[in-house]
Formats: sequence, structure tokens, C-alpha cells
Amino acid sequence: MKRALVYGLGVAGEATARALLRRGVEVIAADDDATPERRAVAEDLNLELIERPGQRDLELLIRSSDVVSPAPGVPETHEVILKSQERGVELMSEIELAYRWEQQRPGRPRPMLAVTGTDGKTTTTLLTVEILRAAGLRSVDAGNTSTPLVDAIEQDLDVFVVECTSFRLAWTPTFRAEAAVWLNLAPDHLNWHRSMATYEAAKARVFINQRPADCAIGFVDDDAVMGQVDLAPGRHVSFGLSGADYYLKDDEYLKADGVERGGILTGPLGAIASTMSMRRSLPHDITNALASSALVMESGLAGPDAITEALTTFTGPPHRLEHVGTWGEIAWFNDSKATTPHAAAAAIHSFDHIVLIAGGYDKGVDLASMATEPDRVDRVIALGATAPAVVEAFGSVAEIDLVVDIPAAIERARDVAQPGSTVLLSPGCASFDQYKSFDLRGDHFRSLVLSAHGDPQPDHSLQQDIPASPIPGGSS
Repeated sequence: MKRALVYGLGVAGEATARALLRRGVEVIAADDDATPERRAVAEDLNLELIERPGQRDLELLIRSSDVVSPAPGVPETHEVILKSQERGVELMSEIELAYRWEQQRPGRPRPMLAVTGTDGKTTTTLLTVEILRAAGLRSVDAGNTSTPLVDAIEQDLDVFVVECTSFRLAWTPTFRAEAAVWLNLAPDHLNWHRSMATYEAAKARVFINQRPADCAIGFVDDDAVMGQVDLAPGRHVSFGLSGADYYLKDDEYLKADGVERGGILTGPLGAIASTMSMRRSLPHDITNALASSALVMESGLAGPDAITEALTTFTGPPHRLEHVGTWGEIAWFNDSKATTPHAAAAAIHSFDHIVLIAGGYDKGVDLASMATEPDRVDRVIALGATAPAVVEAFGSVAEIDLVVDIPAAIERARDVAQPGSTVLLSPGCASFDQYKSFDLRGDHFRSLVLSAHGDPQPDHSLQQDIPASPIPGGSS
């Protein structure tokens, strides 16, 4: 490779351009939105930043390049993608470039674990990293994180855990992970992909290049995911609350005093950890823990002791069912990361008597799946560009208020929530109609809630402070 076109100089694009330059590759940089920050990056790299190249210029740029590396924000319908495919110029995401360079590492390449899915990727990736660290291995969360994989491979590490979005997987001709987990599949990013079929096909690339000894792991209750696991060339493993290779086992040991305390995460080799070791054990917390357990155990990188140690301290990233506080027996949760109806539905499944704050940027996804458990939702507060769609989804199952923004939603929630209620910000939509990111939306929600209420009451209902009980035949 002598010359590469990097299209888009955001976080991933900048890291890709720098990595290519470090390896002596000539870089051409182009962008549809040449912000001052991106111009500054180009200047720092001594590159000309070509803004919105016309059709003829774009064809010349592609024709003169050996590789085109599109930033994650460049959709598969973009002219740079279509013309690269027409010309037969290889498209490579930053994880594909990083993988190829890692294969050339003196000595041997280091193992890679991969996590994909519509929802839950970040939490599962971070938990897997914590387990590996508890096992004494140097690891980092890479890919769709603050550390692009092209930067991670420059670090002194033992193993990589790669969070793989469909945006990155779409352009990975050779990327391979020794163990890869696919958490779920639900409609999302249909403003980026041409169809649900191309979205699923991009996700399926997480398994395509595996070898027979590698492991393809899927969520047992998702038929689409398990259909793709069945096609994977590696070993096939499942996880889920029941009926899977990695599952939650009820155990009389934990009920000896007549009190339901939880269950035991269990794999093909037996007990792994008690849910009593988890700081929070909602249903999706358990399935995420089972997915991470399968990744590290099937790859032979960690065992039950490391899993238990990590689960004891792992709190998860912010904006994922983050408990902001409880006041007057009303609990407030920030689930701003729930940018899909599938994620919002999972959050709704975790509570009863919900005052739901939902709505945001329209990604072209049907919101009806958010309203599949009407008995759990007492009231909906709809906001944002998708407020009419939220009303349509919940109109027959709950009382609904329409508000302008997050501050108004919080004010209305304070008026209508009763003791025993859960006020849940779980938008089911992206944030781009009012915020630059879900993080900023969640930060704003949290700060307003805390400002309105003051110091929260102690609430241990979702957190286990009891040491994990020893499990016969397992770890303690």
C-alpha cells in the first residue's frame, strides 16, 4: 500500500491518517464537513483537506489510491463507497487496517476478542477488559471507543477487546477475532445502511473470517443472531438466561433460608460466579456477564476466579441505566445510551410503575417495539423530533405528555411521579436533534435531576454489597 484516501477526519479518521503516515503511506484527506477542528488536524499532519469533492475530483482521488478508508460516519450509500466499489479499490475500516498490521507484528500477533450487537456492546466490552485484567492480562477496549484499534496495537498489551460497530465491520475483508460475541440484532442505523439486510450482513462479518478452532458466540434468544452463528466457520457457542451453553442456574444453595437471592452463572464446565457477586444484576446485566464469560473462557484467557473478581467491582459505564438517585421513594435513572427501541425495551423490562421519558432524533426505525410491556409503564413523556412516533407507539397503553425538551420533561416527571415510581430516561432514539451525543444528553439529564433534588437517599436495591457466597465446585 503506497497511497490511501481517508474520508472523514473525526476521531477514527484522524487516528487512521496518523497510523498510515507512521507507516510511510501517503495520505489523501477528504471530508464532507471540514470543521475548524478537522482543518487543524489536517494542518498538523501537513495534509490538504479536500472538502466535498465533486464527482470528477472524487473519481480521481479514488483512482489514484490503493485503499479507501471511510470514517464510521460515512454511510454505505455515499458516493465515495459506491465509486470505490465500482473501481475495485479496496475499502478498509480502521479495525481492518489495524488487524493487518498486527498480523505483521514481529514474534506473533496478539489475540483479539470482538463484541458486536445492536445494544450492549460497550458494557460487555468493558466488562471483558476488566475480567482479563483480573486474570493478570494487559488489555484495552478498542475500536468504537476512545481508543481506535490502530492506536491500541501500538500499546504494550497482551490482548485486545474490540467493540465492533456495523460501520467498521462493513469494510473488513480479513479482520478475525479468536472469539467473537454477537449480542443481539434489532433495527438501527437505517439512515446509514441501505436496508436491514445490509445491516445484518455487516454485523455477520464478525464471524466470517474465523477459523475452525475459533469461537462464534451468540445470544440464544435471538433467531437472527443464532442463524448467523450456525453459518460461522468456528465453534458455535450460545449464551442466555436459559437454554444455552452459558446460562443462569437457579440453585437451592442460594435459597436455603427461603429467600430468593439470585442464581449462578454457569458454563459448559460448571459454575462460574454467583449473581450475588454482581453490583447490579438486572436481566441484561446477567446476559452481558454471560457473554463476557463465554468470550474469556472459550478463548482460554480467563476463568471463574477472574470473572468473579471483575463482577464484584464492575459498575458499568455512565448513561446505561445509571441510577442518578432516589428521592421521596421515586428512583431516577439515566439510560441516555438507549438510542434504539430494542435498548429502551430492555430498560423498561427492568422496572415497574415507570414514568418514561422517550424520543429524540429520527433514525428511520419503527418505535413500536418499545411498547411491548404496557403494564410496566404508567406514563410517557414524549419529546424531540420523534415525539409523534412515541405517541403513536404508546398511545393505547399509557398516559402521554408532550414536552419540548429534557428540562421540561424532568419538570413534568416531578409533577406526575408517585412514591414507588421509576423515572426512566430511555429515549429509544439518538440525540442529534438536540444534543451532539447521547453522553451530553445524559449529562444534562443527570445534572438537572441532581440540581432539582439535592443529595439522594441511599438505595441499595440494585447493588449487592454482600460478599459472594462460595459455590460448591466453583470459585468463591
